[in-house]
Amino acid sequence: MAMDVVDYEIKGSEMQFVEVELDPGEAAIGEAGSMMFMDAGISMDTVFGDGAAQQGGFFGKLLGAGKRLITGESLFTTIYTNQAAGKQRVAFAAPYAGKILPMDLRQLGGTLICQKDAFLCAARGVSLGIALQQKLSTGFFGGEGFIMQKLDGDGLAFVHAGGTVVRRTLQPGQTLLVDTGCVVAYTPSVDFEIQYVGKIKTALFGGEGLFLAKLSGPGEVWLQSLPFSRLASRIFAAAPQTGGGSREQGGLLGGLAAGGLLGGVLSGDDD
Repeated sequence: MAMDVVDYEIKGSEMQFVEVELDPGEAAIGEAGSMMFMDAGISMDTVFGDGAAQQGGFFGKLLGAGKRLITGESLFTTIYTNQAAGKQRVAFAAPYAGKILPMDLRQLGGTLICQKDAFLCAARGVSLGIALQQKLSTGFFGGEGFIMQKLDGDGLAFVHAGGTVVRRTLQPGQTLLVDTGCVVAYTPSVDFEIQYVGKIKTALFGGEGLFLAKLSGPGEVWLQSLPFSRLASRIFAAAPQTGGGSREQGGLLGGLAAGGLLGGVLSGDDD
């Protein structure tokens, strides 16, 4: 399938969204639920699998959907096609605070490997697949699991990452040790494996876990400062575990009221 060449504009700082401009007949594919707004001349079509597999018959569609299901994504993606005579725009929003990264697959050698929930949207023709980790230790202890997303093509794809993002260029033989959840994406030439931290005390009390990701060059690596799993664990730890709604009653007074000590006084109980 021919790649569509699209113009785009990324807006916002912490909670970003990307506006994609489509010429007549051009199309973009988006992750289910990622669309923010679109011009009236754009039509939506929800497809089974990813947009790149639609020319391969039922088996091609089934295979594309199966790949997405394995990576934990929805079975469906949405294709946004410009049916109007002039330029039209469609916008896709990030699911949580972070940065949207434009990835020109042509400049990256045609393939990018990224974490399972990183893909946001792309120009029509980009294929969404899976990348199996070749080493069992990486799959079992890599944090992101045995399977990652693989984006193929020579078009433009947009990837989302949490917090602040840094891009590192690794020279041949250069190695970088990273928390496993902080790896957003890397080019296929990068060797990705898991390294044991070596000290039980560090693993148990350092808060970094037993394993680190070892990335060896040459190639490009993108890292995020706030993995969604880390954000979710902090939110879960801070949430009321008893189902009560008294957290907004801050300070000592809120705690006493939540414990029922002031319940009788506030209700007028004189006993």
